[in-house]
Amino acid sequence: MTWKTPAASGESRRTTSLVTKESGKSHPEAASFSQELENIRVGGRRVPAHGEQVKVTLTLKNISPGAGEEESEWEGRKPAGATRNHPACVSQLQTIMATIVMERIGRVFISLQQIRQVPRMLTEAAPSMPGTIKDTEVPYYFRENYVWTGYRPLNQNWRYYLLSLFQRHNETINIWTHLLAFLVFLVKFRQLTETVDFVGDPHSWPLLILVLSSMTYTAFSVVAHLLGGKSELCHYAFFFLDYVGVAQYQYGSAIVHFYYAVDESLHRDVHGIFMPAATLLSCLSCLGCCYGKYCNHSLPSWVRKVCQVVPSALAYIWDNSPVAKRLLSWSTASNDPALLYHFGQVAFFFSCAFFFTVPLLERWFPGRCDFVGQSHQVFHIFLSCCTLCQIHASHLDYVGRRELYSRLHGSGEAALFVGLYVVTLVVCALIVAFMLRKVKQVFDLKTKTK
Repeated sequence: MTWKTPAASGESRRTTSLVTKESGKSHPEAASFSQELENIRVGGRRVPAHGEQVKVTLTLKNISPGAGEEESEWEGRKPAGATRNHPACVSQLQTIMATIVMERIGRVFISLQQIRQVPRMLTEAAPSMPGTIKDTEVPYYFRENYVWTGYRPLNQNWRYYLLSLFQRHNETINIWTHLLAFLVFLVKFRQLTETVDFVGDPHSWPLLILVLSSMTYTAFSVVAHLLGGKSELCHYAFFFLDYVGVAQYQYGSAIVHFYYAVDESLHRDVHGIFMPAATLLSCLSCLGCCYGKYCNHSLPSWVRKVCQVVPSALAYIWDNSPVAKRLLSWSTASNDPALLYHFGQVAFFFSCAFFFTVPLLERWFPGRCDFVGQSHQVFHIFLSCCTLCQIHASHLDYVGRRELYSRLHGSGEAALFVGLYVVTLVVCALIVAFMLRKVKQVFDLKTKTK
């Protein structure tokens, strides 16, 4: 317990403090302060003489969750003969403090009870939310192989699909895996801004594009899996958006690998064509994914896989060729900390590619992976790990290989590559608009034939 003068009352208080100042009004809870006080000094400042009215202000740090400090005040007269450590003053202060502390503890228990009521409050906020339905109750192009239940009903209001973030259905894990990945990438970006000058250093722009493209593809994936079940048109529109995220992330991978990871010999061979080719392959990947989804409306699901996997595989081979050449030339004598993360991103990518292509778990346990254990959920986890390793490796290359890439890339190349990233986004948006128009034509035709 410390004593502070009014002059110090504006300071940051970390301990319980007693402040005295003149007041012209009594408080009924301070009746015990009816005795007269002698003159005392606190912190070099004169406290009112005995018989003068004083106000006692106790400032306690509020221990309730999310609350700050709070002041409680009592008014009365100083006991006669009181000094700084007078037993009467100390006793009265202890009584007051005990009362306040008990009040705060009571508030903590009240807050904990409110927290325990959150699930019930969420349920009451959406009492009309329907349960999940079987695969036979949704259009066939909504269905996933070997997933029989856990589908959300179509044509509900937007509030239902937003609140389904907290509901148990067969997209819940897909949503949360990439939502958590987005938050991890956001934290990583915040950490990088403390050491990397993304504004003043053009050589950092490829790393910036990689981080932004990583957050973009995870955000678009969350939107697609969360809202894609509202209607047939929304299903195509939001998953087309998801494919834009995939394409621009492929370009983000290409730019950091060519800018930071390339060696002199490969740079000499592909300089001038690597990044334009990466832009073209990213756009073809977006087109292949959108067309595969569109064909899934009338053709077997394996057609979608072929249209999605082949362009994406070609883009991956091209975009990661600088890393592959660097890993193949690795030796035990090498002292390159980024190589471990490059090995990690390659291993995670091949793992996620396998689970994306082959629904292994659902096929082994049909109907038992409807909510947890789907191959696509494992694909999300491995892809997020791959991206995190890629960001770590690219940052280490940015720091450790600056002399090399500063010599290989001119001062204007980074701006050119940023421009190609914008071109990739624009072309992918046009592809989505074109494919979405074709989907609408199919729906209009179906409506007319009914």
